[in-house]
Amino acid sequence: MKIGRMNNPSKSLYDETQNCGRAGFDFLDLTIEGPHAAVVDIARLQSILDSYDLAIVGHTDPCLPYAYPIQTVREGCLIELERCAKIFAALGADVMNIHPCYFCPPAMKKDVVTFNADALQPIVAMAASHGLQVVLENFRTPFDRVSTFTTLLAAVPGLQLHLDFGHAHFGRDDYELFCLELGEHIRHVHFSDNRGRSDDHMPLGVGSIDWKKAVKTLKTAGYDSTITLEVFCSDPAMQDQYLKINRHLVLELWEEL
Repeated sequence: MKIGRMNNPSKSLYDETQNCGRAGFDFLDLTIEGPHAAVVDIARLQSILDSYDLAIVGHTDPCLPYAYPIQTVREGCLIELERCAKIFAALGADVMNIHPCYFCPPAMKKDVVTFNADALQPIVAMAASHGLQVVLENFRTPFDRVSTFTTLLAAVPGLQLHLDFGHAHFGRDDYELFCLELGEHIRHVHFSDNRGRSDDHMPLGVGSIDWKKAVKTLKTAGYDSTITLEVFCSDPAMQDQYLKINRHLVLELWEEL
């Protein structure tokens, strides 16, 4: 098991990467999005990664309308996603996260899962050509249920699951059901806390998730790969302290259970 943190795109990508390395994390969950992480100087970032022996997991902009039912919109998003894929691959990543796409005309909402399945097929194939496996993140309805992911995994060969425990805590199907039914498909994980109402990205232990139970459930599912602490705070110094505490918490629970 490896523990990482995500860069805050509102801050300098290179400062964020240095903070990640200094704190002893195993990898950076690199999100390529504005305002300060949309453009990546690969050589500069690679130098920082190498100095701290940091690996990379790829994370794409959650607002891209890649499944919108207009072909030219999809093509434009595919171009942007391939730009990201090339960056991730150049930095040594083998996983690329993508969020569900909710954008579609109001009268076509009932078809949003089908739109995602159709759009994800060329995205997964493109990513595979760069040595990357695409993982789709659970979020809000209808992408908060096991049945939706079962449909998508069957429809899109090569697609795997990115299980966000914070999202599952306020979604319809909780992390226990995802781990029980789709444990073999989990390829990446995000940890953050909330009180079951919204995506607050709180430090672990501040919300209402039982983290001892969560870690045990994940291990029981046979998972032993990357876990990102997706914890954010407006005070950078405080965020670093929260992340330090949470990293030790997860390590201790992983060894204990």
